[in-house]
Amino acid sequence: MTKFLLPFLFSIMAFSQSNLDDIETLFQKKQFNKAEQLVSDYLKTHPNNLQAIELLGDAYGHQKKWDGAILQYEKLVNNKEHHANYHYKYGGALGMKALSVSKLKALGIIGDVKEAFLKAAELDKNHIGTRWALVELYMQLPGIIGGSKSKSLRYAEELEVLSKVDGYLAKGYVYEYDDEPELAEKYYKMAIKEGGSVTCFNKLTVLYENEKEPEKAIENIEAAHKKHQRNAMHYQIGKVAAEYNIELQKGERCLQTYLENHSAEDGVPKAWAHYRLAQIHVHKQNKQEALKYIELAIAELPKIKPFKEQKEKILGL
Repeated sequence: MTKFLLPFLFSIMAFSQSNLDDIETLFQKKQFNKAEQLVSDYLKTHPNNLQAIELLGDAYGHQKKWDGAILQYEKLVNNKEHHANYHYKYGGALGMKALSVSKLKALGIIGDVKEAFLKAAELDKNHIGTRWALVELYMQLPGIIGGSKSKSLRYAEELEVLSKVDGYLAKGYVYEYDDEPELAEKYYKMAIKEGGSVTCFNKLTVLYENEKEPEKAIENIEAAHKKHQRNAMHYQIGKVAAEYNIELQKGERCLQTYLENHSAEDGVPKAWAHYRLAQIHVHKQNKQEALKYIELAIAELPKIKPFKEQKEKILGL
C-alpha cells in the first residue's frame, strides 16, 4: 500500500493569515508535533473549524498517530458526508491503522477502509488518489475478504481516463503484483513514453531489479538521467553495479560522481555511496580500498548493521 497510505497533504485554508503562515512553515519544516500543538490550541476556542480539524488530522497522520488522525477525519466525514477528500483521508488513516495492528484486528478495519474509499470514488468521479487507493486495496486484499484483480483493473481503467500516466502506472502495478513482469514492463514503458517522470522511470527500474535484470535496470536509469539530470541517479547505477557485480568500473565512476556533487536534495547519505564503493572493491578483491570505504561509511553512520557486516566480510578476505 503506497499512494493511499499517506494522503495527509495539508490544505492550508484556515484561521488568520498569521496562523496560516505558522502552520505552513511548520509543515514545510516537518515539525509536525509543533503544528499539532498549534492547531490543538486553536481548536480549544474554535472546536468546529473544519480546516483546523483537517490540519490536526494531517499533523497526526504525518506522525503516524493513526488513532488521532482517524478521530479528526471521522469528524470531517460526519460533518460533511458529501466531501470526497474527507472520506479519502479517513480511509487512508484507517488503512494505515490496519497495517499497524495484528492481522486479526486489521480484518475488523478493512471493511471501513473499503467503504470510505468507495464513497470518495462515488462522490468525486475525478479523484485520482481514491482510485489509486482502490487499485492497491483490491490487489492486496486476499480474495476471501474481497480482494479482486478485476476490480483493481477496473479502477486502473478509470485512472487511465483521468490521466493516462496514472492509468499505465496502475496497470503496471497490478501486473507486477500479480507476477506478470512482461505486462508490467509494457505498461511502465507506456507510462515513460506518455509522461517520462522520474517516478515512471523508477517503477521500471525497480521492476528490473526485482526480476534480477540489472543490465536493463542500469540502461533504464541511464535513460532517466539523460532526461532528468539527477545526481541521485548516479547512486542508483552504482547501487545496481555493486549489488549484482556488473559494470563495476561504471558503478565506481558513478558513485564517485555522486559523492563529488552530493547535496541534501539527493536523499541518500554519502555513507551509503561509500558502502557501495566498498562492495565494488570487494568484488574486485581490493581489500584495502574496500576497507577504506567501509570505514568512511561507518564513521558517518555508525549504527547501520549492513555496514558492520560488510566490514567483517572485508576483514575476512
